Amino acid sequence: MTFAAQLAAERPDEVALRDDECALSWRDVDERLRPAVNALIAADLGARRRVAILAGNSAETLLGYVACTLAGSSAVAVNSHLTAAETAYILEDSGARAVLCDRGTAPVAAEAARLAGITTVAAWGRSAEPLPAGVAAWRDWARDPAEPPTDLTPRRTLVYTSGTTGRPKGVELPFTSWVGGADITRHLAGLAQNRMVDFGRHLVVGPMYHSGPLTGTRLLAGGAPVTVIGKFGAEAVLAAIERDRIGSTIMVPTHFQRLLALPEERLRTADLSELRYVLQVGAKCPVPVKHAMIDWLGDRVWESYGASEVGTTCMISSSEWLERPGSVGRAVPPFEAYILGDDGQPAPPDTEGPLWFRDTSGHGINYISGAGSGQEFTLGEIGRMDSDGYVWITDRLSDMVVSGGVNIYPAEVEQALAQHPSVADVACFGLPHDEMGESLAALIVPADPSSPPDRSELEQFARSRLAGYKIPRQVYLTESLPRTAVGKLDKKAMRRLPGSGSGEIRSLGDHLGAAR
Repeated sequence: MTFAAQLAAERPDEVALRDDECALSWRDVDERLRPAVNALIAADLGARRRVAILAGNSAETLLGYVACTLAGSSAVAVNSHLTAAETAYILEDSGARAVLCDRGTAPVAAEAARLAGITTVAAWGRSAEPLPAGVAAWRDWARDPAEPPTDLTPRRTLVYTSGTTGRPKGVELPFTSWVGGADITRHLAGLAQNRMVDFGRHLVVGPMYHSGPLTGTRLLAGGAPVTVIGKFGAEAVLAAIERDRIGSTIMVPTHFQRLLALPEERLRTADLSELRYVLQVGAKCPVPVKHAMIDWLGDRVWESYGASEVGTTCMISSSEWLERPGSVGRAVPPFEAYILGDDGQPAPPDTEGPLWFRDTSGHGINYISGAGSGQEFTLGEIGRMDSDGYVWITDRLSDMVVSGGVNIYPAEVEQALAQHPSVADVACFGLPHDEMGESLAALIVPADPSSPPDRSELEQFARSRLAGYKIPRQVYLTESLPRTAVGKLDKKAMRRLPGSGSGEIRSLGDHLGAAR
C-alpha cells in the first residue's frame, strides 16, 4: 500500500493536494501516483536514474517530483524559463534520461531533449491541444495502475545553482535535508518526522525548481496536505492561507513586500488563525520590511540563511531578530560559522570579512561534476559575527566594488540610503570607470513616485552616515528593482540598465558623491 492509499483510509475527506484548478483527495493522489511510479520504474533511466522536470507550478508538477522519489529516481529540477539550449546543457550535464514537463513547457522540452539525445518526454496538463512531436501525453505514458514496489533505494533530488559566474552547477539535495533510508518505506517514514508536517497544510508559493519550494514535495510524501500557487499574487496567496487553513509556508522578501502592499484593512482582518510557521529564505530582507512582517505575523516568522548546496547554515527566530535587527542568526549543526581574517585564521568578534563555515559532518559542498569544497567553505559573502555567534551579512564578495583601490561594500550604502523617508527600496552596484576602475551607482525606488528625492537631498543625507568615498557617483530612479525568480537582487541586470537606453530608469545625475 502506498503512503497516499494509507492516508486515504485515515483521512478520506481531506483535500490532499490543491492548485489553482483542481483539488485532489488522498485517493486521487494515490491513483495518479501509481501509474507514474510504474512508468518511471519501467523506463530506461540508466545507472543514475535521473529524470528532468521542466514545468510550472501545479499539482501535477508536485506529483511528478513525488513519483520520482517513489520510483527510486533522482528528479532534476530545471528552471522552467530556460531556453531549449540552456535546458539541453542541464540535461546533458546531469545525465538525465527522461524529461517530464507540462503543456506550456513541452515545446522547449521537446527541442532540449532532441539536442541532448533523449527520447523519453512526457507532458501533463489539461489542454486538448496537440503536443509537439516526440512528446507523449502523460496519461498515455503512465498507464499501469498496479501497486508499485517499495523496496527501491531512494535517491536525492538534483538542483542547479548558477553561483556568481559561469554555467549552472548541479548539486544533489544536501545531507542536512536528506532523511535517507534503505528503501522507500523507510524513506517515507523519515519524511513523516519532518517538524513542518506537524504544522498542517503547507503552501508552495515559489517556483518548484528551487530548493525552498521543493520542500513541499517532501512534506506531501511525509503526510502533510499541500496547496500549490501557480503564480504569486498577494491577494491570491492571502486568500489561500485563509481558505485552506495554511499552517506553514516558505517565502522570499519580495513575497513579503507584495503582501505588505495590500490594503491595511485587508491585512488586519485576515484570518491567520492556523498559520504557525513562515520561513524566509532566498535573499536578505530589508530591515523595515522584516519589521513590518513581524509586526503583522508575530513569532511565526523565521529566517533561514544558506544555499542549495548545503541547506540551512544559520537560523533566527522573530524574537532573536528583534533583538538583533538584520542578523541571519547563529550557525546550526552541523555547521560552525567564522569570519576569515587577513591572516587566514578566524577573526575576532565584530570584524567584517569573508564569511566561512565549517561542516563538522565532513560533507561540505559537492557538485556532481566532482568539484567540492572540503569541510570548510564560503557562500561568497561578506559578514560579521558578534561574540554570541550571531551573523550579519554585509555584502557578497562578488558585489564588492573596488574604486581607486578601495573596497566599497554596496550593502552598507544600501542600508544607509534605505533610511531616507523618500526611499522605498535601493540597490547599489559597480559600473566601469576609466579612472577609478569602478564607480558605485545606486538604483532607487522612490516612496512617492510623484515626489522623488533630489540629488542634493540624498547627498546630504548620505554624508551624515557614510564616508565621502562611499557615496554613489551615479543615481537612477526606477519603479522596481530587478530581481531573480527567488527574490534575489539581479545586479547583473542592473549593470546593463544605465547604458541600455531603457526607459525603466531615470538618472538623477552623475557624481552625487565628491570625486576621490
